[in-house]
Parts: sequence; structure tokens; C-alpha cells
Amino acid sequence: MEAREINLSLDFCLRVGDLLMSTGAGAADVANTMRNLARQFGLSTADIDVTFVNLSMHYQADPEEAPHVATRQVKSRATDYDHLTRLDHLVRAVLNGRMDLREARSELGRITSTPRSRPRWRITVAMAVLSGALAVFLGGDVRVALLAAMSAALIDRVQPLLARRRIPEFYVQAANAALATLLATAVAAAPVNIDVSRAITANIIVLMAGLGFVGAVQDALTGFYLTACARFTEVFLATAGIIAGVSGGLAVAGAIGAHIPYVAPGEITLQDATITIVGGAVSAAAWAYAVYAPGRIIAPIAVVGGVATAIYVAVPNEEIGRSWQVGAAALFIGLVSYSVAGRMRVPPLVIMVAGIVPLLPGLSIYRGLILLSSEEGSSTGLLAMFTAASIALALAAGVILGEYVAQPLKREARRVEQRLAGPRLVGPVQVAQTRRREDTADRSQRRAERRTQRRARGGVAASLGDEVTD
Repeated sequence: MEAREINLSLDFCLRVGDLLMSTGAGAADVANTMRNLARQFGLSTADIDVTFVNLSMHYQADPEEAPHVATRQVKSRATDYDHLTRLDHLVRAVLNGRMDLREARSELGRITSTPRSRPRWRITVAMAVLSGALAVFLGGDVRVALLAAMSAALIDRVQPLLARRRIPEFYVQAANAALATLLATAVAAAPVNIDVSRAITANIIVLMAGLGFVGAVQDALTGFYLTACARFTEVFLATAGIIAGVSGGLAVAGAIGAHIPYVAPGEITLQDATITIVGGAVSAAAWAYAVYAPGRIIAPIAVVGGVATAIYVAVPNEEIGRSWQVGAAALFIGLVSYSVAGRMRVPPLVIMVAGIVPLLPGLSIYRGLILLSSEEGSSTGLLAMFTAASIALALAAGVILGEYVAQPLKREARRVEQRLAGPRLVGPVQVAQTRRREDTADRSQRRAERRTQRRARGGVAASLGDEVTD
């Protein structure tokens, strides 16, 4: 292989890994994808090193030859699930042999240079719908939902201005959280009866959505400890910024005498459960739309989010604790995301991250901050903060465990379905027509080979008989 082709192959693998890492994929998934692409291009002995901010590849065909080394820094952290889905299709096409290196590089260039698939004002509307649905999920009324939606829309318009000035993420999160809390404080100081605490909690969840909980836990479980520490540090700083902004807004509320109560978890009736499920479904779909997920997956994500919310509501909180409650819902999301993603032709990460958005521990963080602000509730507030951390860990671990279980189950189910493709009482047998044609062609070829062998053996026996007669 020529040196030019080797360098182009390494560059392509690194660019794919860069895009995967920037959209929140786990380090193990990034390394495996790069390794499979390298093998497809004939670089089976390439060494790959993946960290949170740097990717590198090393290839040496022969010890006597000079090694080829290529590196790439991961600079941007922009969540765009449309680009991620198109990249997933590109990788599959390359691994299946439908694209060569030149075509793959051209397609990757088109993916990275293509502008966003939705205009910016639609994303602002989606974020407003997300916050309003989360307020309904938390038990708020229409006025609370409107306040939460207004705050989220304002945050979404201010956040690009802060990011354009290259302000660190901690200060951006703190400013956004303070903005939402101050707006709620102004409403609380006005002579209106609105439960602004639920609007603040909804905006906390909005700011937490998209943080790398899942990727951090996946990296820790798969042995990429350096990248896991980096992701956990990023998540910790972003969450600390939210806490700082909300606590600052609450301090202003206390200074002006505005009363903002904490959200107390109450008993959920059948009517409240229905509203909660609808709020969870809408919030999951709204977040998926806001991060440019393909339109065909929005409705399935809403269904997955609604069912996960129903599981969350059905599991008794008093008996097993809220961490196991959200863990059970997250396990369901991980179990179904693999099958749904395969049918809808999107990566499972799109469904998992969107599905857990309603279950993020914004309520525990808000309650902890309220209780910490009072002297008599400081210990209870600290316990609420630890509960928020355990909920985040339960969410990430639950979806990853579901993914681990779902992949071998789907393979075994496919094998069992093929073996039991006999009399079915209801429904057709789901066997691909191409597979049937291939199996029929293989059987016909084997029968033809056996006939040829029998004829050959018959001809040899006849010739031997003629020699004996002579």
C-alpha cells in the first residue's frame, strides 16, 4: 500500500472518530469504529488511542519501514444527531463494501459542511416546549408551563451569545440558571399566584439535558478511565454552574422577600399520572427535535419516553427509593432503544439520551438548594444533593445495562425465529426475501454438486468395468 493511501486512510478514521467523540459517543465505540474502518482499508495492525481531547493512530506495516503516525484534537462539543445518523450510515456503507476510501471521504466532507437541518427559531420553540412539558411532568399547571417555556426560550437566545465569546461552560451554565431563577423571582414578587418553583426545576433539567452522563459511565465501565474522568469533570463543572446560578437567584429572592417554596413530592393520582406520562413523552420528543434528531425518530422517542415515565410512576418510591425507581425506567429505555434504533436506522444513543431527559435529577438539586439555604434543613439538603448524584448514576448505568442485555437478546431472538419458522397462528414469518433466495440458491447449488459427483462416480465405475471385461 502506498504511503499516500495510508495517510488518507488514517486521516479518514481520525475525522470519523472526531465527529463521534464530539457528539457524545463513548470512547469504546469510537475506538471500535476507527479500528473496523482501518481493517476495511487494509490497516489491520493499526494502533488506536482515544482520549477525551485527542485521537491518535499509529501504523507500521514492517519493522524496517518508517511508521505512519496521525493525530487529531477534538475541539468542538456540538450535539447534532442528524450528522451522527448520517455518519453512522456512512460507516456502515464503508464496512459493507459499498463505498471506497475516495467516496467515503467525499461523503464525510458533505456531512461536516452541511448546515443544520432546522432553522434556529425552531430549536428555540422546541426548547420552550421541552421546558413547558417538564413543568407539566413535575405537576405544574398551564401558567407554570408558560413561565418555564418563556425562561427556556430566553436562555436559548442568550446561550449562543455567551458561547460566541468563548466563555467557559461553567459560567455559561451559571448565567443561564441565574437568568431563569431571577425571572421566576420577579414573577414570585408580583401579586400573582404561580408556583415558580416548578418552573425553576424544569429549567434546571433543561440545562442538564445533553450532559455526558451516559458517555462518562460507559467509558468507566469499558476501561477508558482517563476519558471517563474527563467526562465526569465536565459534567461536574456544568452541574456546579447550574447550582451556582440557581443559588444566586434564590439569594436575590431572599433579599427582596420573595417566597419560593421547594417542590414536595406528593401522591400521584390516576389523573396526575396520565398528565405526567404525557409530559414525559412530549419532553423527550422535544429534546430530540432540539438536537436535530431525524424526523422519523421523533414519534418513537415520544413513545419510549412515555412508557419509561409510566414505569417510573408505577414503581413504588417509598419501598425501593428513587434511584431504583429511575433505574428501572432507564433499564427499559436501554432495552428497547437497540431494537427501535435498528428499525428506524438511527444510532441507539439518540433514543437513550432523549429518553432519560424527563428523569434527570433536577428536582433533587432544586430541593437540596432550597434546604441548604435554611439552617435547620442543611443536612436534609446535603442528602438531596447526594440523591441527585445517585439518580444520575442510576440513569446512565440503567440504559447501558439495558443495551448490554438487548444486543445478545436480539441476536438470539433472530435465530430462534428462523428455527421456529413453521406453522404460525397469527402473523407472517418475518424472514427477509433476499435471505430466502440465498438459502434456496445454496440448496440448489449443493444438489447440483451432489448430482455431478454421482455422475462422476458412475462414469469411473463404468470405465473400470470395461477394463475388467477386456
